[in-house]
Amino acid sequence: MSESILYDAPGPRTIRRHRVYTVLTLVVIAAAFAFVVLRLAEKGQFEADKWEVFTTPSYLRYILVDGLLQTLKLAGASIVGAVVLGLLLGIGKLSDHAVVRVPCWAIVELFRAIPVVMLMIIFFYLYGITRGTVGPFWCVVFALTLYNGAVLAEVFRAGVLAVPRGQAEAAYAIGMRKSQVMWIVLLPQAIKIMIPAIISQCVVTLKDTSLGYVIAAPGLTAVGKPLYLEFHNHVPVYIVIAALYIVVNLLLTLLATWIQRRFVGEQKVLAVSAVGHADQTTV
Repeated sequence: MSESILYDAPGPRTIRRHRVYTVLTLVVIAAAFAFVVLRLAEKGQFEADKWEVFTTPSYLRYILVDGLLQTLKLAGASIVGAVVLGLLLGIGKLSDHAVVRVPCWAIVELFRAIPVVMLMIIFFYLYGITRGTVGPFWCVVFALTLYNGAVLAEVFRAGVLAVPRGQAEAAYAIGMRKSQVMWIVLLPQAIKIMIPAIISQCVVTLKDTSLGYVIAAPGLTAVGKPLYLEFHNHVPVYIVIAALYIVVNLLLTLLATWIQRRFVGEQKVLAVSAVGHADQTTV
């Protein structure tokens, strides 16, 4: 009963062949990794003087405070702005009024099509130079907010449309207005469906903060340049910076996994119980 009806289960020969492919792939990856390590060792990239900077308290504080902390601030401000903007645009695209729906559609399509780095440069020249009131930090935040907000707008819209139509019809039947149906009935259920996609977009936002390097914005990529210019250790610097990005993204992934099990799993229970026992799950 547990076997799939969509394809035949692999036989012994196929299983052996897949194992051979797996072993060969691992051998090739290990050989490529060993080649890279040996080449770096030949160039002296593993010498102690090139890595000593990462054990010096003053430089370590510089990396964590001026680099990692600023990156987290950029990502946090951008994520909050993108979620709010995406929610408004997503709901606006579902509006019955063309005067609301069409502008929201135009904003989403426009900022989804423009590369993030171009948005950063545009904001930097429009505000950071001409007016002198907005620095590179906020230029990055504005660019990431607009781009990721446009992407999240489609996520919110798809999440609302994924809620069974019977939920809205039942709400209308008891006399609720469309705004009440959206905010009280549809949106809370849709958010449970959208949580994994929202967290994934947060990871993308965090990584895209590195693009602020082109407009001299603060962050991990910004602190790397003074370090490798002083110690001539380009490879170690970027290995450490990449490791910090990996650690933070892994933490976000663990958070997404926990939230998905906590809320999306609950959504499955509600969907099953709603078929036979809707009166017991109605709040």
